[in-house]
Amino acid sequence: MLHFSQFEKSYSGHQVLKIANIKLPTGVFWIKGSNGSGKSTLLKAIAGILSFQGDIAIGTTYLKNHGVAYRKLVNFAAAEPLFPEFLTGAEMIGLFAKAKGAGVDQSQALLTEMGMQAYVNNHLSSYSSGMLKKLSLVLAFLGKPRLILLDEPLNALDADSLEVLYRWINEKHAQEQISFLLSSHQSLETIKLPGLKQINIGDKKLSLNF
Repeated sequence: MLHFSQFEKSYSGHQVLKIANIKLPTGVFWIKGSNGSGKSTLLKAIAGILSFQGDIAIGTTYLKNHGVAYRKLVNFAAAEPLFPEFLTGAEMIGLFAKAKGAGVDQSQALLTEMGMQAYVNNHLSSYSSGMLKKLSLVLAFLGKPRLILLDEPLNALDADSLEVLYRWINEKHAQEQISFLLSSHQSLETIKLPGLKQINIGDKKLSLNF
């Protein structure tokens, strides 16, 4: 599913991650590591947000050679989402839906299940951290991605929204073979995410526990 080829990421000449040649199969993966180990950096690089040496591919679609096609296959939700405050939630969903080729029915179903109907037309300047988090998750599930990256997805979510998120992950993986990389300091519930596999980041490298 996901292939790292001579991947290296450095900041100001300081190497923070190095992955020589690893192929991840389709699945749901929990990325674990201490603060500063590179979890968010890894997800942002996979999403095509950060530059790096080497390359990453989904199947035969390589980020550096097929940038637009690759990015249509990958959706990303940041740990602390930042959106233009002058837009409404509905406008953000509309922009992402157009970019990702998502239909109106899909957008409406996601925001309804996440309980956003009452405020989706409000400007984002009025959103709480929990409301912004729910919006970021709705955006991450739009379209037809092959890989969804969720950085600290449990942060700021209430119990009901967390149940919705677990259900979305299980349904998308089981029904559409979508893969997930989840970075979380909090313990993910393996009972609610059956088949969850673990990836550790330590000493600038990945170790796979499966």
